[in-house]
Amino acid sequence: MQDTKNFGPKRLVVGAHYGTVDFIAQRLTAIIMAVYTLVLIIGLLVMPAYTYENWKALFTFHVFALPLGQILASLAFFALAWHAWIGVRDIWMDYVRPVGVRLLLQVLTILWLVGTVVYFAQIIWRI
Repeated sequence: MQDTKNFGPKRLVVGAHYGTVDFIAQRLTAIIMAVYTLVLIIGLLVMPAYTYENWKALFTFHVFALPLGQILASLAFFALAWHAWIGVRDIWMDYVRPVGVRLLLQVLTILWLVGTVVYFAQIIWRI
């Protein structure tokens, strides 16, 4: 008879990576968001006056003709969306048992996140 215990070093485990990729992605996106938050805070602290022009310059500055402000803001927002997807997807997978309801919630989450990313891109790249 085969030992079928579900714990310990001889447990039966199926799947790939066992959550390692999601764990690493969540940590990397958190680091990106933390660094960008610090950059924004420093930018706000050194801003001479809180005017629309200065606020706009915080997100649209260029380095060597490269729109670095917009690129960094986009990277941070994409990191936020990916971070949110991993977290919310794990919540749906852990706590929603009916497969149809879980799938519906995941699809709605994806649509919401894609919509926010598209809306963000429209705003940040139009300024």
